[in-house]
Amino acid sequence: MEPGLRAETSIVVGDEDTASAVGSGDVPVLATPRLLAVMEAATVEAVRPSLDGGQTSVGTRVELEHRAASPVGMRVTVEAELLEVEGARLVFGCTATDERGTVVGGGRIERVVVDRERFLSRLSR
Repeated sequence: MEPGLRAETSIVVGDEDTASAVGSGDVPVLATPRLLAVMEAATVEAVRPSLDGGQTSVGTRVELEHRAASPVGMRVTVEAELLEVEGARLVFGCTATDERGTVVGGGRIERVVVDRERFLSRLSR
């Protein structure tokens, strides 16, 4: 796997995506946990084609800055780019932009490539 892999994913903010709905605040704007989930989805998509059938990636670290509010009905698009590969460790840069061109947030997400079956077998111990 090489740096430079990219993926983009979008969300149209719905009532269920708001801070008041997920419990991270009491205002009807995109919740930070939902922004993070969209960012993580983009990182998963960026590397999915490069993983073999028995592999997956799991999140291990997040640095996130949520800079602007996005109301219900606003489209927010996240671009994730693989910046570093260190063995099984993957480091992504993510940027979220709304349909007006406002940068909503950004950050770094680290994931680790694991063998899916071995990872899941540890849960039953």
